[in-house]
Amino acid sequence: MKITQISVFLENRKGRLYEVCSMLGAAGINIRALTIAETETFGVLRIIVDKPDKALELFHKNNVTANRTEVVAVEVEDRPGGLANILKSLSEQDVNVEYMYGFIEKFTEKALLVFRFDDPEKAGKVLASCGINVVTSKDIQAL
Repeated sequence: MKITQISVFLENRKGRLYEVCSMLGAAGINIRALTIAETETFGVLRIIVDKPDKALELFHKNNVTANRTEVVAVEVEDRPGGLANILKSLSEQDVNVEYMYGFIEKFTEKALLVFRFDDPEKAGKVLASCGINVVTSKDIQAL
């Protein structure tokens, strides 16, 4: 039920994001989702890619600081209250959301959201038991 997210630590300077993204592109690795959190001196690029093991190997080979985090991606009804319904289920089962971000799915009228939980295994079980479609690594590769 979990998928791999890669967190890449970048200096906050002109061209650094381009360098990392072009490195992935040249290696045939496709970014499926991303978010960036930044400060004045550095940023954290969080990405979901179709080949996470290959991406991590590439980053380490090129001295780019990156690590793996297990996250959960779910389909959300793309309508008012869709996210609130999912958050209600999690809250009722005492599952904490550490952060989240969204991306678009190409094949349906649903949105996809990526969550980082304090207990991803429990969160995945809660979501599945509520009838919420939890996205797999295979699903990410097929996007």
